[in-house]
Amino acid sequence: MNSKYRLMVLISSAVLVLDQITKFWVHQTMALYQSIEIVPHFVSLTYLRNTGAAFGLLAGGRSPLRTIFFILVSALAIGCIFYLFKTLRPQQKTMAVSLSLVLGGAIGNLVDRIYMGEVIDFIDLHWYQLHWPAFNVADSAITIGVGLLFVQMLRKGSLTFS
Repeated sequence: MNSKYRLMVLISSAVLVLDQITKFWVHQTMALYQSIEIVPHFVSLTYLRNTGAAFGLLAGGRSPLRTIFFILVSALAIGCIFYLFKTLRPQQKTMAVSLSLVLGGAIGNLVDRIYMGEVIDFIDLHWYQLHWPAFNVADSAITIGVGLLFVQMLRKGSLTFS
């Protein structure tokens, strides 16, 4: 197997496994809406269910159409990631890592949407009463991956994958 594909499988699998293990742990050990303060006035574990996109965007009531929409968007994103990955040259390691992080996160949240119709979020960053929308390991991997993609593209002086 080509080294870029080994890297993809390793990173995206690690993200997927860590994401699913943490969500399972939260679901098994916490009550919905329960919050455990980790760092006072800054970090809590808060068990939430998200019917929207990352960080609660487009969240609302449960709807089969919303679930189908997010499943289709996730599948399209995963397909695009595979296409972009295929076009990478072997020396484009940072791009491979970035796309692998996004892939693992996209699959992690897709698994939740398929089985539950919503995503488990639990990382709650806040400054006293000011809260950032709760998120999970998959959302973190997607954010880091996209951030790395932008940094890489800006370093190259171009917003392309070449």
